[in-house]
Parts: sequence; C-alpha cells; structure tokens
Amino acid sequence: MKKFIIVISIIIIVLCFGKNDSLEKETIRFRIIANSDSEEDQSIKKEVLKEIAPYLLNNNSNNINLEREKIKKELPIYEEIIKKKTDNYTINYGNNYFPKKTYQGKTYEEGKYESLLITIGEGKGKNFWCILFPPLCMIDEEEQEKIEYKSYIKEVINKYF
Repeated sequence: MKKFIIVISIIIIVLCFGKNDSLEKETIRFRIIANSDSEEDQSIKKEVLKEIAPYLLNNNSNNINLEREKIKKELPIYEEIIKKKTDNYTINYGNNYFPKKTYQGKTYEEGKYESLLITIGEGKGKNFWCILFPPLCMIDEEEQEKIEYKSYIKEVINKYF
C-alpha cells in the first residue's frame, strides 16, 4: 500500500509540475538556419556560429532582462559577423517559429518562442539551435548528439510499472 501511495504521489507531482510553462516563458532560444544542406552552405552556417558564439555564450547573468538587453545591444555585432560570410541573410530577435523537435527522447513543442533567429539565404538547410537563457549552449554541434536526457522521477515510475 505504501508503494502505491508513493507512486500515485509521484504521478500527481509529474502531472502538476511536469510541463513548466513559466520555465518556457523564461527562456531565450537561438537558431541559425543554413541556406541549404550543401557543404558550402553548412560551412557558412558553422563559421557564423563559431564567430558569434563567444558573444552569445558569454552569459554571466541569472537575469533574463539583462540577457535580453545584451542581445539587443550586440545585434549590430552579429550582423557584421554575418556580412563577412554572406550578404543574403535575415536576423530577428523576437518571437520566432520553432518546429516540433524530438531530441534524445525529449520533445520540444512547436510554437513561437522568444529567440534570436539567423536565417542564411533561403533557410532550407539544417539548422543549429539551443537555449541561450538559461545558458544551455555550452557544447558544440557534434557533442549535442551525445547528450542523454534522464529524469529521476520517470525512472522511479518506470521501476514500479
């Protein structure tokens, strides 16, 4: 009976707190989309990412408002970096569309999210994305594929079911 009560309690906690809408509202995403999947276009995307990353990832604040101001202030810097690689791009900081994505067993719902979006050319190629705030962009693109998400609560539930 104790185990049953514990499992039911855990399920209630997961249902109540499993999707934290306030956390979604307190994030800033980043996405850079290549013109196409050609080697040249993917290379341009990676070069832009490499040069912009030191600015974007230099987040010393736990305050989302300070991060917003920093991004807005540095937009001209990002544009100068991109212009060195291509003259066919758009850059937007605001509410941008992100498609639904399942990554390492975690689903990120589609929708419009506060984000910095860089689209190179037609934006039909593979993209890089991450969360700038809270800072979760601390690994390079190849390392992202090695991440494994785990949930202690899910492990407990799986153990008893």
